[in-house]
Amino acid sequence: MSNPSNEGRRSSLLSAITGLGHRVNEALQRLGFAARFFVMVLLYSGQSFRRLHLTIRELYFSGFQSLLIIVVSGLFIGMVLGMQGYETLQRYGSAEALGVLVALSLVRELGPVVAALLFASRAGSSITAEIGLMKATEQLTAMDMMAVNPIARVVAPRFWGGVISMPLLAALFSAAGVFGGYLIGVVFIGVDEGAFWSQMQASVDFRYDICSGIIKSFVFGVAVSLIAVFEGYDAVPTAEGVSSSIKSTVVQSALAILALDFVLTSFMFREA
Repeated sequence: MSNPSNEGRRSSLLSAITGLGHRVNEALQRLGFAARFFVMVLLYSGQSFRRLHLTIRELYFSGFQSLLIIVVSGLFIGMVLGMQGYETLQRYGSAEALGVLVALSLVRELGPVVAALLFASRAGSSITAEIGLMKATEQLTAMDMMAVNPIARVVAPRFWGGVISMPLLAALFSAAGVFGGYLIGVVFIGVDEGAFWSQMQASVDFRYDICSGIIKSFVFGVAVSLIAVFEGYDAVPTAEGVSSSIKSTVVQSALAILALDFVLTSFMFREA
């Protein structure tokens, strides 16, 4: 006779394995749908660019309206870097290298990453909410009925608006951060201004530092914009479903940014 406890354990194990397989299958299906969705966005981008005013409007919405939080955050992060960097560098008699520390930290790493996280929280969540509400109120279905492709009319302009905005916002974030480091280091603490700027210019390389930051910010822009438009387009057409999609956009964007940052940094350090 079989032991009832063993049968129960076996049944629970099979149930757990079945549940795991079901989740993996759903994840793979969703990943495949997202890849197909990305291809569709690229294919219909030509139609979207023919109505250039749509993309320009989304550039204003995603880029210009995110400018305040990007610049203010960059300024304060640069000030913190200047303050903490000076305290560390002066122990080794290298306070004049403060400009190098601030610039490299921002251009290589903090500028693209923090700007992308802020962009995902502000613009990415808004894009998801807008598309999700359009789906919940059946505006996307109405476009289909009127022979208007919703991907070309709604999704692609928002995607490209985010992709184009992200490198510009990251550059402004880094510029504001360098200015914040200058305020703390030169104006308030008294580091030599000539040494601050000259060592920064001599140490920051355009190819390995600035171009690396541009590449990172562009990749982050593609990832965040794709997640935002996909989550909105795939949202369950209810208030709870749209709310869940907004949450998923922020969480997935943050994880994607940090994972891609690790991968890109590994390749860039290897090439350097």
